[in-house]
Amino acid sequence: MTAATTAPADGPPDDEKPDAGKPDARTPTTGDPFDRDVLPTPPGATAALLRSLLAPMKARVTVTSLLLLLQQAVVQAGPLLVAYAIDRAVPAFRAQDHGPLIAVAVGYLACALAAGGLQFAFVAAAARVNQDVLLDLRGRIFRHAQTLSVDFHERYTSGRLISRSTTDVESLRELLDEGLQELVTVILSFVYISAMLLWLDLGLGGVAVASLVPLYALVRLYQRRAGRVYRARSTAIAAVIVKFVETMNGIRPVRAFRREAANDADFGALNQRHERTNGDALLEMARYVTGSRLVANTAVAAIVLWGGYRVADGTVALGVLAAAVLYLRRLYDPIDRLGMFLNSYHSAAASLEKIAGLLAQTPSVPEPSSPRQLPALESEQPGREVVFDGVRFGYRTGGEVLPRFDLTIPAGQTVAVVGSTGAGKSTLAKLLARFYDPSDGRVLLDGVDLRDLAVPELRRGVVMVTQEAFLFSGTVADNIAIGRPDASREEIERAAKEIGAHDFISALPDGYDTDVRKRGGRISAGQRQLVAFARALLADPAVLILDEATSSLDIPGERAVQRAMLTVLKGRTAVVIAHRLSTVEIADRVLVMEHGKIVEDGEPAELVAGTGRFADLHRAWRDSLA
Repeated sequence: MTAATTAPADGPPDDEKPDAGKPDARTPTTGDPFDRDVLPTPPGATAALLRSLLAPMKARVTVTSLLLLLQQAVVQAGPLLVAYAIDRAVPAFRAQDHGPLIAVAVGYLACALAAGGLQFAFVAAAARVNQDVLLDLRGRIFRHAQTLSVDFHERYTSGRLISRSTTDVESLRELLDEGLQELVTVILSFVYISAMLLWLDLGLGGVAVASLVPLYALVRLYQRRAGRVYRARSTAIAAVIVKFVETMNGIRPVRAFRREAANDADFGALNQRHERTNGDALLEMARYVTGSRLVANTAVAAIVLWGGYRVADGTVALGVLAAAVLYLRRLYDPIDRLGMFLNSYHSAAASLEKIAGLLAQTPSVPEPSSPRQLPALESEQPGREVVFDGVRFGYRTGGEVLPRFDLTIPAGQTVAVVGSTGAGKSTLAKLLARFYDPSDGRVLLDGVDLRDLAVPELRRGVVMVTQEAFLFSGTVADNIAIGRPDASREEIERAAKEIGAHDFISALPDGYDTDVRKRGGRISAGQRQLVAFARALLADPAVLILDEATSSLDIPGERAVQRAMLTVLKGRTAVVIAHRLSTVEIADRVLVMEHGKIVEDGEPAELVAGTGRFADLHRAWRDSLA
């Protein structure tokens, strides 16, 4: 007996959830009732993610950086030309020497053209890098979300995943498209201009550089305050998206139970919180801009007054003062843009932290390090043997669902599992499908622990058909062939005919090429279930799990699906989670579960003739049909 290496799932699925309809207590929070999407982000994960995104583009990033360096160098040459024009070219022009002034004009025009060309090249190169980074990131989120285990998706809703791949990626896009250029431009401006001012005049340059100290203090203060604000804003917009997606997905019960007003109130509270966090972000930005402009204007005024005095006494040339003032305006003008960068940076940093937290999640049902193969099936072997060996399983929100569970299902046997809500029926099925791993014990398929099977090998051997026959957007044929994408049209149609779905499929507007639309909404629940059975038959698994496959159907639909079940179960090992006892009649064996234990085990006729729990259930069911 071996213990699972993974922790139990966070909560029971389907009808085994003890707190259905209540707030999800499993989701980690930070004390804020709106903050439901917090995932732990390992130290350094955010920086590592950014490095991994940029690493394949190192050469292009280097070229892009060089283009920006050259562009800034050309731009900052302008005030030097102005100083030369005032101090040298204009006096020479008055002395009838036109050459220096013409050279200044040509040089200024050349700088303008070079700056424009380099800016165009930089924007084009940066845009390609940015789009490739975002393309890679969206793909990572999508691929990683599909690899995470069922227990993760049961607590981390699709709305939050949508927020990660849309709103948060968009925040990063804004930073890459505009923010990084602003940051590099500001840094290069500070370096170039400080060097130029110190070179032109050590005193004027020293005052300008000294004024950067209070500006740096303002930036640091803004960073600390804005970081908290933007993390809260990212969480607030995610909560808005989650509520919107949840409401639209559940629009039928919303209308049926007149939840419009209550949902509107909940959404209003979330929307107001988002508005408040946006207001907080704008307020922090306003404080920063006001402080930075105050420092900048004070510094410019002081330098102009002091410089004018020094021009008057002849210690500084007028052209040098003019160039210094121009450089000062260029030095302080980017301060506001630096605030915009910090605005984008904190928004993107909060978003990237959440994305890194998501990508850092590992499947609770991991792939084996050394996968094994299932034994080859003999030509006449009817399915595979299933063994639950000392299995224990529980959820973090409560006690054990399966305190200790032992069961052997011989190859080819159809076992119906019945019991009250919360008895552990669906948990049994999902352990067999390896949506979860047991906290102790083993689930064996022909003697092989499911944890030793690679996912493709397991999915070829075990297929599950659930109560909700989920169909993807696309054609009927595509949906039937999901388990075997390489199946021919002839094989697809043969599976549909054997199940009894061919007639209704042929009657659709485009037959097997009819688009079933979102979640198969174009066809009825019973027809969707038949398509799901055709899908399972075409996949040809050795073990088939039917989890409440007829519970949502009307009587005619149930009969059609039961006929399909007889076809799909033939020659396979099957576990049928039964809600309606009419489904039990096709089973070779019935298990009655209570509190995670098997309390009755036998053939249907044998148990019906007895005086136990199943006999009572069967009698009550017969009476309900009378």
